Amino acid sequence: MPEMTPSEAVEQYFHQGAEVIGLPAEMIELLTVPDREVTAQVPVRRDDGSLLVVLGYRVQHNGARGPYKGGIRYHPDADIDEVRALASLMTWKTAVADLPFGGAKGGIQVDPAGLSARELERMTRTFTNAVQDVLGPYRDVPAPDVNTNAQIMAWLMDQYGLIHGYTPAVVTGKPIALGGAPGRDAATGRGLGFVLAAHEARTGGDLAGRRVAIQGFGNVGSWLARDLHERGARVVGVSDVHGAVMDPDGIDVAALVAHVGLGRPLPAFAAPRSGTNDDLLALECDVLVPAALGGAITATNVDRVAASIVLEGANHPVTPEADAVLTSRGVTVIPDILANAGGVIGSYFEWTMNIQQFRWKEERFNNELHDRLTAAYTAVADEAATHGVSLRTGAYALGIARVAEAVRLRGYVD
Repeated sequence: MPEMTPSEAVEQYFHQGAEVIGLPAEMIELLTVPDREVTAQVPVRRDDGSLLVVLGYRVQHNGARGPYKGGIRYHPDADIDEVRALASLMTWKTAVADLPFGGAKGGIQVDPAGLSARELERMTRTFTNAVQDVLGPYRDVPAPDVNTNAQIMAWLMDQYGLIHGYTPAVVTGKPIALGGAPGRDAATGRGLGFVLAAHEARTGGDLAGRRVAIQGFGNVGSWLARDLHERGARVVGVSDVHGAVMDPDGIDVAALVAHVGLGRPLPAFAAPRSGTNDDLLALECDVLVPAALGGAITATNVDRVAASIVLEGANHPVTPEADAVLTSRGVTVIPDILANAGGVIGSYFEWTMNIQQFRWKEERFNNELHDRLTAAYTAVADEAATHGVSLRTGAYALGIARVAEAVRLRGYVD
């Protein structure tokens, strides 16, 4: 039986949460159909004079709680189905974090590794022109995602500003020099550490000495590794698209960050063991963090997972089939719509600063991030305990209930 598509997987999780709270059929229909989907042709003139034509998407899933919010990714798999799924996830994620945002996502179906910096800029500006009429600081606020970064957000902000005037709050994850927030770059990875710490505190555990394996050593994975190392955890394995390095005594995280920062391939780092991403998923550890792309843990490899906790750093990294197996084995899965919410919480802080034209100190940013994620974890854990369900189903139940209440108060249903 083939694995579900991303949108089918997210919809299944949604229905599990909706069933727990007894969501009426009319509300289910309202909350499963996106508000708006935009598909745009994005022609890019290559440096050699040839023309590349790719497709770009912006899906606005639900805006009942506030402006749409969600990242933009550049990836060959960023088709409409994946973007639709990610937009839905953002709706529930912003609600779980209790932010005044709705959910959206964007993407361009392209491999950015084959594009020069000038080609990336042209593509970003063309895509911005195509969707600018549905964006705005009180309408839809993009952010970085897979294969996008602060520079790309700067180009997006500038292109939008050429049409609408100076509008820094139209996008988050910008360079600090253009209105970005100190602490935003690390927020998703650091936030994963805050959520894991909250879980350990509630269950009587301790991060010190915990063996952690991290799949994905980009922005999210590298910041999480640094945070956990500072808390006394042992990072025993990390991987990226090139392979994995592993050390049961703990990897020298600072040295690995420096190694990768010099552009060297991760598997070239000196470690007792090297291997593949699959080897990393099967590593003996306490906490496994899939922090790369979706669909990392599936029905075909879930039996190899040895961790007792799976902390979802990526979006939808565990398929429903694999999630059911993990749950049946007693593995705790801390779901993406809670675990990686630090990024959108950090974006909320940046958006607020831009509107007020007042910048916080990084210490305040991190303290506020900690407090909000700890509160979100507590609310999800309480919801799960009340209904006797997993943290994932508890998170969906909580997020869905909050969005449904906003929809009801707006008068869309009785």
